[in-house]
Amino acid sequence: MKKVGMIFAMQEELEEMKNRLELVKEHKIYELTIYECKYESVQCFLVEAGIGKVNSARTTQILISSMEPDYIFNVGVAGSVAKDVKKCDIVIGDKLVQHDFDLTSFGREKGELPTLGKYIYCDNTLLKTAKETKLENSNIFFGTIASGDIFIDSKEMGRKIHEKFDALCVEMEGASIAQVSYLCSVPFLVIRAISDSPYEENNEITFDEFLKQSSETVSKFVLELLKKV
Repeated sequence: MKKVGMIFAMQEELEEMKNRLELVKEHKIYELTIYECKYESVQCFLVEAGIGKVNSARTTQILISSMEPDYIFNVGVAGSVAKDVKKCDIVIGDKLVQHDFDLTSFGREKGELPTLGKYIYCDNTLLKTAKETKLENSNIFFGTIASGDIFIDSKEMGRKIHEKFDALCVEMEGASIAQVSYLCSVPFLVIRAISDSPYEENNEITFDEFLKQSSETVSKFVLELLKKV
């Protein structure tokens, strides 16, 4: 039985996924609650990391060390920084970058990590499986996801990140989860649904409503993906 660890930033994201799985037991580790669940022939471990790169990196290491998953999935929502990526679309990272990591004073590129480079690449086998996975009425994009400890609510800042890294969306956890997973030799995938976009206006639906819709969409996609891992 394959074991998949799933890391979420927010409780709302986790609950959408947990409600679709069979709960087996709960594990309490370092004040984290890890939900052990089952879906068909896959054993799943769900955990809420909290927002930001430190929270997500800490949680990733704890999850890997305690549950020894075969794969790590980072699942949740993100903000679009590309005009053709709309609300409730799905973005799967083929590579991750920390847009706020800056050692340019030492002659390195923006986002470049010593010894690791500018980008951390998702597992090729998982990417291939994701590309074979479809979800009705959903647009699925593959490309760069940019992470940083800044909530991007400015169209101008989003535009700069898009142009600098060719990023499709921004969030606050994926690249740190990617880094820890890579260093621990655990294959990983970052799967995000778009909850907001500076290029779209919809005053009739609030962010919380888009959060729920996007969380539902990404959860349904992950279920389809789990059938293939």
